[in-house]
Amino acid sequence: MAREISRVGVVGLGTMGAGIAEVFARSGFEVVGLDADDAAIERGRGHVDSSTARALSRGRLSEEERAGIFERLTFTTDYDALAECELVVEAVPESLDLKRSIFERLDKVVPADTILATNTSSLSVTDIAVATSRPAQVVGMHFFNPAPVLKFVEVVSTVVTDPSVVEDVKGVAQRLGKLPVVVGDRAGFIANALLFGYLNHAVAMFEQKYASREDIDAAMKLGCGYPMGPLALLDLIGLDTAYEILDTMYKQGRDRLHAPSPILKQMVVAGLRGRKSGRGFYTYEAPNSPVVVPDALTPTDGGTNGAASRTVRKVAVAGSGTMATGIIEVFAKAGFDVVFVTRSQQRTDQVHAAVLRSLQKATQRGKLSEQDRDAALTRIHGTTDWDELADCDLVVEAVVEELDVKTALFETFDEICKPGAVLATTTSSLPVVEMGAVTKRPQDVVGLHFFNPAPVMKLVEVVRTVATSDEVVATALSVCEALGKHPVVCGDRAGFIVNALLFPYLNDAVRMLEANYASADDIDVAMKTGCGLPMGPFELLDVVGLDVSRSIQRTLFLEFREPGFVPAPRLEHLVTAGYLGRKTGRGFRTYE
Repeated sequence: MAREISRVGVVGLGTMGAGIAEVFARSGFEVVGLDADDAAIERGRGHVDSSTARALSRGRLSEEERAGIFERLTFTTDYDALAECELVVEAVPESLDLKRSIFERLDKVVPADTILATNTSSLSVTDIAVATSRPAQVVGMHFFNPAPVLKFVEVVSTVVTDPSVVEDVKGVAQRLGKLPVVVGDRAGFIANALLFGYLNHAVAMFEQKYASREDIDAAMKLGCGYPMGPLALLDLIGLDTAYEILDTMYKQGRDRLHAPSPILKQMVVAGLRGRKSGRGFYTYEAPNSPVVVPDALTPTDGGTNGAASRTVRKVAVAGSGTMATGIIEVFAKAGFDVVFVTRSQQRTDQVHAAVLRSLQKATQRGKLSEQDRDAALTRIHGTTDWDELADCDLVVEAVVEELDVKTALFETFDEICKPGAVLATTTSSLPVVEMGAVTKRPQDVVGLHFFNPAPVMKLVEVVRTVATSDEVVATALSVCEALGKHPVVCGDRAGFIVNALLFPYLNDAVRMLEANYASADDIDVAMKTGCGLPMGPFELLDVVGLDVSRSIQRTLFLEFREPGFVPAPRLEHLVTAGYLGRKTGRGFRTYE
C-alpha cells in the first residue's frame, strides 16, 4: 500500500519547478518551494501567479481555489525549511554536478525516510542517487512541461531504488491526477528517447537545406496531426536544453541518431537558444515571446526563383484506387475538369459510384451544397481510352507503389500528352526522378504526394527532382493552393519530409519494446499524454499496416544506409507471421 504523503518540497523554481509546486499545491499538498536567492523566489512566485491567473480567466480555477494554492505554498531560500518534507522533488537545470550537490545537501537535512526525487529528463538517476547515503530512497519523477497541464509522469527506478519507494511515488502521481509509467534508468527514458531522435532528424533535414523550416514544421503538423512542428518545438524547449539531452543520450547509448546535429551546437554557442533568447530556428518578437517575425530565412516563393506557373484547366488522373478516387473528387470540387483513366468500364463505374457516395456524404453533413455537389459531378469523366489525356494540362498518376508500373505509365504519358503538360506522380516513397528519366521531358515531371484521405488531409508534398523546372514547381504550388491544400516543397529522396521523419521514430519505438524497456501500452501513453501526439506509435503502426511500415523503413535504409533505419526484428517477424495490424485483426495488439 502506498505511503500517505502530505508535505512536499520542490527545489528549483524555474518554469518547470514552479509548475510542479503549483501541481502539488492544487492537489492539497503542503508545499515548500526553495531556490537560490530572493530574486529566484520572486520569479518562481511570478510563474505560479501567472499560471493560476490564466487558469482563473479560463474558468479552470475559482478565486477560492487559487487562494488555497497560495495558502499551501511556502517560498524560501533556507534548506532547513525542508526538514519536515516526506518527498522532495529537485527541478534545477540539467547539470549532473549541480544536481548531485543539491542531493548531497538534501541528504543532510531531511529525515532518513524522506523520498528524494529528481525531475531530470535525461541524466542518470543512479549517478544522482549515489551522491546520497540513501540511494534506495532516490527515484526519478519526470514531469512534462507545462506541468499543470500535461498528465504524464515518468517514474524512474534505478537498480537500487526500493520498490516501495516506486509505489509511493506512483501513488503520489495518481493523487495529482497524472498518468504515471514506471521505467528503468536509461537516458531519455521513454518520451525523450523517442522524441529527441525525431527532433534531431528534423534539425539534420533543415541543416542539409532539404526543405525550409516552415515546410518541415507544416508537414508534421498537417501530415501527422502533431500539435507543433519539430523546429518550433525545439525553439520552445530551448536549443541548449535539447543539445544537452541529445548529448547525454548519445554518450550513454552511442546511437548515431542521437548524436546532436552540428548546427544545434553552433546555434547554442552563438546564443540562439530559441524563444527564451528571442531567436532560434525562428526569430521572435522579443525574448520569451511566442510571436514569430519574418527574417532572412522566411521563404517568399517556394524556391521557384520567381518563375511563372502554367495554366491548368483540365486534369487527368490515372488510377482507380482509394487515393485516385479521392484526388478526382478534390480536383472536381475545386472547379477543374477531370478525366480519369481505368483499365475497364467496370472500374470506371466503380470510381464514379465511390466519388458520388463521398460527395453525397459531404452534402448530408452540411460540408457541401447540393448545387456544388452536382457541379462537381458534371466535371468528372471516366474513360478507358488513354488518348483522352492528349489535351490535359496536368496528369496525376495514382496507381500501385511499384516502380515498373509507374514508369510504364510515364512512358505512355510522354507519348500522348501535349507539350507543356505537367506530369505528376503521387508516390509516397519511390524516386520521382526514375519516372522523369523514362520521358523526353524530365523537366515537366514532379511529385504531388497527397495524404489519405485526400478530400480531408490538407498537406501535399511537392517533390522536385534535379531535373524539375522552376516553372513546373510553381505550377504545382499554384494548383495545390487552388485545391485548398497546403503545399510543402522538398527534394527527391526516400520518405520526402513526413515519412522520413515519422518512420524512424516508429522504428525506434519498436526497438524500445524489443529491449523490454517498456510495454507498448506504456510507450503509447508516454507519447500521447507526454508529447501531445494524436496516436501512440504502436496504435499508428497497426493502423498504417506493419507490411507498409516495413516497406517504407526498408526504403529509407536503402537510401540513407543509416544503421538505425534497419527495420526492427520485431517488425520483420510480425510481418512474416502475417500479423499486419488492424487489417488482419492482429499486429502489436489483437483486435476483435
